[in-house]
Amino acid sequence: MADDTDTEGETEFEEGRYLYCAVTVDDGTDLDTDGVDDEPVRLLAVDDIGVVLHDCESLYDTADMDELRKWVLQHQNVVDAAGEAFGTPIPFQFDTVLTGDDDRVREWVAEERGTLGDYLDRLAGHWEYRVELRREEEALREDLVASDDRLAELDEEIEAAGSGTAFMLEKQYDQRLRELRRERRTDRAAALRDRLDEFVLDVNELGERTTLDDEDGDDDGMETQARFTVLATEDDEEGMGEMLDEVAAETGVEVRFTGPWPPYSFVPAIGGEDGTETGG
Repeated sequence: MADDTDTEGETEFEEGRYLYCAVTVDDGTDLDTDGVDDEPVRLLAVDDIGVVLHDCESLYDTADMDELRKWVLQHQNVVDAAGEAFGTPIPFQFDTVLTGDDDRVREWVAEERGTLGDYLDRLAGHWEYRVELRREEEALREDLVASDDRLAELDEEIEAAGSGTAFMLEKQYDQRLRELRRERRTDRAAALRDRLDEFVLDVNELGERTTLDDEDGDDDGMETQARFTVLATEDDEEGMGEMLDEVAAETGVEVRFTGPWPPYSFVPAIGGEDGTETGG
């Protein structure tokens, strides 16, 4: 969203509006909370679409990681409060700023009304849940070794080979084991996705480097086999949880299931080319 000001690339400007989220507004509903850096938050309604915001004169740029984490948490708290007050919001990423005054916000809503309205209608009553399927690494290895004839053949060849040949065979063994791990992850992810489809409106599969919480980086002997964010109603939460309990009942398997969250993974990108600055 690039606007008609000349502040692109700058962290300070004469006037701006920090955007938290867009919501569907009802008469008489308001929001009373503080936002990033304890700024007072307000709702700007443009017909039936409201934008939760606060006035600002700069992006929120800092090298202090503790301060940054505080700001991100404050941003999230405002989006959560807006969801409780108005229903499912379109959440904007941290440090999304529209340069200009309230009239510029109204112009932007008018420009984006089709997209905002369509997403608010589609998301209504739905929230984001996060699912991660994990398996004990040693149990997984034992399972793969016991079930693969090629690994058994290589194991026998290694036992009978001299040191030089054994080294090359061990490389083949490790490569085969890696291939089987990838295949197993693909199969388990596909099977879990099929089961999730019964309960959800939409599913996003997360990349291997994406973490769902801070514990993912721990060396705890578990291997992640699938990660998803899903879009579902709170009415479907219980059924989905019961299904995931069945999956987790398998020996050596763990399932992490969290939510409901604002649907960050299922909204259009806001920022950069249609009237906003982003930082953080």
